[in-house]
Amino acid sequence: MLEHNNKNMTKEIILEQVEYLTSLGKDTYKTKGGGYPSYVDNLKFSRLKSGGLSFIKNVFTESHPYFKDFEENVSTNSPHDTQTAIGILESIKLEFERGWISSLKGLVAEEIFSDLIDMSEYFMSEGYKDPAAVMIGCVLEEHIKQLCEANGIEVTIEKGDKHIPKKANLLNADLAKAGTYGQLDSKNIIAWFDLRNSAAHGKFDKYNKEQVQTMLNGVTEFIARVKI
Repeated sequence: MLEHNNKNMTKEIILEQVEYLTSLGKDTYKTKGGGYPSYVDNLKFSRLKSGGLSFIKNVFTESHPYFKDFEENVSTNSPHDTQTAIGILESIKLEFERGWISSLKGLVAEEIFSDLIDMSEYFMSEGYKDPAAVMIGCVLEEHIKQLCEANGIEVTIEKGDKHIPKKANLLNADLAKAGTYGQLDSKNIIAWFDLRNSAAHGKFDKYNKEQVQTMLNGVTEFIARVKI
């Protein structure tokens, strides 16, 4: 049985569920008739369709391409749509088996970050280096915070009865000290945060478009390589 609305699904549970759905899809495909047009068993297909949509929504959210692809292309109880469902589910299984998606939290962050990076690239293409620099810096800072949380590093400092958020550069130093990434990455991150701060405080003459593009390329590569 699928566990719906489970926000703490492990990789093992996800693989178990996607294996179940893939098997259901293959069993459904075996029921195809010999006439034209050919159809598969409607009850089995309905279970495959509803189960697949629920599973993908819970793991990836409705905005993910997997969900949209499944919703749009797995609609009728035809052998073709059944094969499409199997293909999508096998792609999901492959991503998790090979570690291309390291965590569910990382997955959600990856999707959001991708949208923001796309927007930053658009700003750059239109010549708006300053908002691009701020946005890239925000993406980087959020990634750094989530890396800290994933590695058990506190993101706040206790002062009296309050918890004050740590500065981004301190979080960066903590991650480098913990060995999450090396000193070269840490130095690059310091430079990227400096550029972001200059943009955020209106010091637009402190950097140029080429430096923002280098920052965009570097942050994109760093996030893809150092996953949550």
